[in-house]
Amino acid sequence: MTAAVDLTLLYRGPLASCDYDCPYCPFAKRRDSAEQLRADRAALERFTSWAGGQAGDRLSVLFTPWGEGLVRSWYRRALVELSHLPHVRRVAIQTNLSCRTDWLADADLDTVALWCTYHPGQTPYERFLAKTRRLAELGVRFSVGVVGLPGHLDHARELRAALPEHVYLWVNAAEGHTYTDEEAARWTGLDPLFPYSRHPHRSAGLPCRTGESVVSVDGDGTVRRCHFVRAELGNLYDGSYRAALAPRPCPLAVCDCHIGYVHLETLPLYDVFAGGVLERVPRTAPAPAGRLLPLEIAGAADPSPEPVNNR
Repeated sequence: MTAAVDLTLLYRGPLASCDYDCPYCPFAKRRDSAEQLRADRAALERFTSWAGGQAGDRLSVLFTPWGEGLVRSWYRRALVELSHLPHVRRVAIQTNLSCRTDWLADADLDTVALWCTYHPGQTPYERFLAKTRRLAELGVRFSVGVVGLPGHLDHARELRAALPEHVYLWVNAAEGHTYTDEEAARWTGLDPLFPYSRHPHRSAGLPCRTGESVVSVDGDGTVRRCHFVRAELGNLYDGSYRAALAPRPCPLAVCDCHIGYVHLETLPLYDVFAGGVLERVPRTAPAPAGRLLPLEIAGAADPSPEPVNNR
């Protein structure tokens, strides 16, 4: 009998199709064939079935598809099913929120959560805002964010003003964009955690929870420490990964993606996002002005890492 584990799984199946075509998105965009969609559905159903059989463990799941998952019925069904499992602490997904939201009424709202991204130019602002208001009415845990491109700043300000105060608005530094201190200050005024995203984090040789309590899983069940390290730890479905779970330093020079560096033990983000790491929901409530005060809680005087290179 294997020992019980407390494990976070970042699942990314073969789905790669998306109803948006954002020019800044690093994810590959293509139209999946019917055969590819059937394969993705089968892979996800296999994963959901596996999770259902792990009653002796404590699981948290974040779906990070290359494409948009919630426009597919099998992703909506997986979130609902997993949310009702007593051994699943959290199940969340990254989404552009283009899907309908009524299906969430069937989920356990204490367990399910959404990480939502607003993409100006891809969907009407009022339509996206109406979706977030419906989530708030349903009592769904969610965060909302934007990519920090200059042309998105006014959109982000408008969104911050319209969102309920308890909803965190995050900002991701744009890939390949270098921010002046003045530009960074504007984004930090909307998201006080933006300095964590502004520069890549040095990670080589530093302790990270990935590979021990956090792993990445693909559609075939191959387990890796995270999405960014290709070395395999084993397979989910034959259980071979379990023997490989252990503390291990990061082998990469830098980590510049939130779903990676949030797990670095040298950063205070598990305290900042306590209870909401997967859905990117900080544990502090926004102040009346719409600002968060996470640095007080984290005890960090300055979250900005030393710049490594330009992104």
